[in-house]
Amino acid sequence: MAKCVKIANKTVGDGFPCFIIAEIGINHNGSVSLAKKMIDIAVTTGCDAVKFQKRTVDVVYTKEELAKERKSVFGTTNGDLKRGLEFGKEEYKEIDSYCKEKGILWFASCWDEGAVDFIDQFDPPCYKIASASLTDDNLLKHTRSKGKPILLSTGMSTMEEIRHAVSILGEDNLIIYHCTSTYPSNAEETNLRAIESFKKEFSCPIGYSGHERGVTPSILAVALGANSVERHITTDRTNWGSDQAASLEMAGLYHMVRDIRQVPDLLGDGIKVVYSRELPIIEKLRRVK
Repeated sequence: MAKCVKIANKTVGDGFPCFIIAEIGINHNGSVSLAKKMIDIAVTTGCDAVKFQKRTVDVVYTKEELAKERKSVFGTTNGDLKRGLEFGKEEYKEIDSYCKEKGILWFASCWDEGAVDFIDQFDPPCYKIASASLTDDNLLKHTRSKGKPILLSTGMSTMEEIRHAVSILGEDNLIIYHCTSTYPSNAEETNLRAIESFKKEFSCPIGYSGHERGVTPSILAVALGANSVERHITTDRTNWGSDQAASLEMAGLYHMVRDIRQVPDLLGDGIKVVYSRELPIIEKLRRVK
């Protein structure tokens, strides 16, 4: 059996409840009050954690990329947008306090070493490596140096690249997430059986980070053995922002969490039995007993 991973008071692995992460990411659009509304949604629907994204903008993006024209509420360039979406220390202090008040875990995908060090001051229960960062060996090593569990997304990555990343991180205190980096993902891009392939190859918990429309793939992922599910959330899918269309509103998140929690009971133990509630039906309908 694959090793389990402890994230604060939660255990992630086979035989334990699915660890469900509501990714706020950058859907807060630079507003702490909007982020709090999404934290409330995650708490109300029964998620285990919320996740943000943290970047040192001038490290992650080139000057040329930041200078590109891109109109937004923050200005006229891509740099204006990227800087406007980043929370600083005061905002994260408020988020940290709010999550503690609400009793939900929070952490972040850190896109560079400085971002890891920044989030480290809040003593997160774990760190996430985004799919885009899977090939960044220095970032993997720096994140591992913090001694916390690592959640690794594998979108836009080959098996060779994934194996290399795992060789750097090691399989202890690691959860690997099957992921497709299209927003939203089409059915033919989802490839949920990769979860089974990962579980055969790696001796650590396997999760699913979904960007699909709806909730069916996320529920099927758990039926196929995913120990954790991560989905983007939003207050309104029509909000401005690149991730909104691949996100779940409160109703969708509620149904996903409810159905994921039912998966173990739905699958059962595989032993065919006659249930006590079937006995009166036998008496009523079966001609030959």
